[in-house]
Amino acid sequence: MALTDIPARLDKFGILPTPQRVEIAKILLKKPQHLSADQIIGQLRANGSRVSKATVYNTLNLFGKCGLIKECMVDPERRLYDSCIDAHHHFYNVDTGQLVDIPAADIEVLGLPALPEGTQCEGLELFVRVRNIPD
Repeated sequence: MALTDIPARLDKFGILPTPQRVEIAKILLKKPQHLSADQIIGQLRANGSRVSKATVYNTLNLFGKCGLIKECMVDPERRLYDSCIDAHHHFYNVDTGQLVDIPAADIEVLGLPALPEGTQCEGLELFVRVRNIPD
């Protein structure tokens, strides 16, 4: 996607394309990637932006709520934002913190347990946790 298309893409997801939201989206949506809020803030600062930390977190929450990005909770203290919203799974390296996409077609799920009463399945996303082999 061309970066000039960002305002139209935000609008398509029902998000008002404010200058701050466009700045954040340009970083996150420029390629398929997984970034933390701190990495996005670092890139904003490197570009000379003065968008506040609170605005970044609020914007990421809005983007996730509207379906523009996926939020990946890889552990209780680490949250990454995925620019690819197509169905897929992930390898998560607990040593490096790297998140790598696994195409949905590469994993076969044969069944799910009975869902809790009063719920329905919204989706399925697997995180395969890996660790580096010591030398």
